[in-house]
Amino acid sequence: MRLEGKVAVVTGAASGMGKAIAMLFAQEGAKVVVSDLNLEGSNAVAESIKATGGEAIAVKTNVANLDDIHMMIDTAVNEYGTLDILVNNAGIMDNMAPVGDVTDEKWDLIFDINTKGVMRAIRKALPIFLEKGKGVIINTASTGGFSGAHAGVAYTASKHAVIGITKNTGFMYAQKGIRCNAIAPGATITNIASTMTNVNEIGASRTKVTQGVIPRAGQPEEIAQVALFLASDESSFVNGAVIAADAGWTAGF
Repeated sequence: MRLEGKVAVVTGAASGMGKAIAMLFAQEGAKVVVSDLNLEGSNAVAESIKATGGEAIAVKTNVANLDDIHMMIDTAVNEYGTLDILVNNAGIMDNMAPVGDVTDEKWDLIFDINTKGVMRAIRKALPIFLEKGKGVIINTASTGGFSGAHAGVAYTASKHAVIGITKNTGFMYAQKGIRCNAIAPGATITNIASTMTNVNEIGASRTKVTQGVIPRAGQPEEIAQVALFLASDESSFVNGAVIAADAGWTAGF
């Protein structure tokens, strides 16, 4: 029970990596706020947690909406009295468009969800962590956060920014008992591809160059294990780090 007595918020928790993280955290003793735009899915995850003896509550959250971000964090405090762990996992893919083809609308949407939502959630949680003198932040970045070959320009830039937020936050609050780390998953079996529409042929063809050397696809549960390590005291000396979980995919280039 590595997270016994802890309160965790997990965004994008109705499916995929977020669901796996929420379920594992609950198994390890955390009280979990299951946050997602898909309330039906969030409720299903929360009910699964409760059915196995855990504690969870579902919250409908559009991470691109400031009021929803505030409500999400406030729900954790109102329901469970505090917040100990924030997992910024919610995100969407772009349509693989390179910079010559990206639209302002797509750029703004990707950044509102993938990047601004992360910043806003951290900003909202920080006063709680500062008052407690401790807190853990885990951001889901991507191998696309340090490579230019895995997505379109909007997604790539948004995840590079998440890594920047992670490193800056980890450094700025290192002496306040707050740790901020990121996971950079490689190819993982989730439903994020369902967020892709009107796929750009040029961008998609270019990303196939590196997709051909993916060792294997990962499972959401494998990413959840990395998140558990970062959330627990076992990683007490790990701060501002980006952990690639990609079966060695990006080790070769």
